[in-house]
Amino acid sequence: MSRVAAAIQKAKDAGRGAFIGYLPVGFPDLETSIQAAITLAENGVDVIELGPPYSDPVMDGVVIQQATQAALAGGFKMRDLFTAVKAITAATDVPVVVMTYWNPVMQYGVDRYADDLLAAGGAGLITPDITPEAAEDWIAASERTGLDRIFLAAPTSTDQRLDLVVKSSTGFVYTVSTMGITGERASLDQAARSLVARLREHGAENACVGIGISTADQIAGVVDYADGAIVGTALVRALGDGGLDALAEVTRNLAAGTSSAVRSHEN
Repeated sequence: MSRVAAAIQKAKDAGRGAFIGYLPVGFPDLETSIQAAITLAENGVDVIELGPPYSDPVMDGVVIQQATQAALAGGFKMRDLFTAVKAITAATDVPVVVMTYWNPVMQYGVDRYADDLLAAGGAGLITPDITPEAAEDWIAASERTGLDRIFLAAPTSTDQRLDLVVKSSTGFVYTVSTMGITGERASLDQAARSLVARLREHGAENACVGIGISTADQIAGVVDYADGAIVGTALVRALGDGGLDALAEVTRNLAAGTSSAVRSHEN
């Protein structure tokens, strides 16, 4: 069992859903972003999701785009990602996965990226803009290194696509709650619940829902039917507006939602 799967299983064993928290690397600066990730781990996050800034995001909402653009303007370099992962994993046992667009990985070199992430203590990659059939090199590198490969499933995915995503993913399947970019929403689409049910029919052991989750109540609703909830925008906003103290408070408040609903399935 991978570190990510083990973290999700630990949450299940405690009778709650997993809390996956996203933050961009280098925002508001590299050292603060490292401390911010550690803050997530200390306040209830089960898996840390780090996003290297990218010049052409296709999935990020306004809050995250502004943060990543600030990180790029501050001089973020790819080597900073591995520096951050190494520092974070030295401070906490909470697994760290990287949410990255594929072009930077290709530019860096797939095998080199995998090796450097493993050496830094990273646990795997979430790859939002590459499909399993186009990821042969990454699948080979992940099998060689033992890193998790986390692909996305969307409400519009066909059964054939879901079958491929489930068979190709390790750790968990990133279950897109709604079509569109990241950001807080007043309500989550019913499509997310249906998508998780479809993923289970295809054999998914862990389905974690992301995009649009910003409150403890929303997390509670998600973990009623899924294995975990992924939050980004609300955490990035807290860090940007109030620093580490605000981030710690928001993280604790959100973490309370992982155990406040009676889960409707057992694995």
